[in-house]
Amino acid sequence: MRHLRGFAVVLLCAGLTACSAGPSARRDADPVSVPQDSSVRPAAVPKGLILGVDVSAYQPHVDWTTVRSSGARFAYIKATEGVKYRSSTFAAQYAGALNAGLAHGAYHYATPNTSSGTKQADYFVANGGDGKADGHTLPGVLDIEDNPYGKDKCYGLTHAKMNTWISDFLHEYRARTGRHALINTFRAWWITCTGNAGAKPGSAFGATYPLWVNDHKATPSDVPIPSAWRSYTVWQWTDKGKYGDEDYIRSSSVLTGLLAK
Repeated sequence: MRHLRGFAVVLLCAGLTACSAGPSARRDADPVSVPQDSSVRPAAVPKGLILGVDVSAYQPHVDWTTVRSSGARFAYIKATEGVKYRSSTFAAQYAGALNAGLAHGAYHYATPNTSSGTKQADYFVANGGDGKADGHTLPGVLDIEDNPYGKDKCYGLTHAKMNTWISDFLHEYRARTGRHALINTFRAWWITCTGNAGAKPGSAFGATYPLWVNDHKATPSDVPIPSAWRSYTVWQWTDKGKYGDEDYIRSSSVLTGLLAK
């Protein structure tokens, strides 16, 4: 779910008509994102982990039947970003994943410097993030990580303001859907931009909101996580997958638990 930043975006945009200068102009074209690591896909899924994918308009044509036959059991689809962007491919991808027999869910890419957490949660819910616990729909996701549109990875927010923004989004999503959203982030960002929020035992973050970690250098036995959590729930291990970014849910029982929440 990571995005290109800075000069690389400028170079790519010179040759891509779908790319635009900033979040306010995007509605029908997804922000440009490309693989950023050199991970090699394994021959088999590590024992006990449940394979899945996450996709956006960067992968406009997904053969969901093949994704399912390759071993994937779930898919997350980008629905929104900020309060001005809706993925033009979301509806087709969301339905395609479900029709192929995959558990499916929606995610929102946060831009905390453009509008409040409450407004972005409302926008997400209104544009695909309102899925209920029905046995095949996963809880929504707040994807919050490096700012791809500026030099300040923390969007210019202090720790206190960032923590308030995140809490506002999560609380509004809970109020609107009755579900607890997952938090998609990575350890270094969480420490730098939230001040390692929730590090104390009993943290509302770690105790309440499942963690999705983006870490392409981690291994199944060693996935670095912020200290607010005891373990990850979902792990994006590569953005070089055949069908999109590839992820693992920690176990079949964890997947079952997510679908029930």
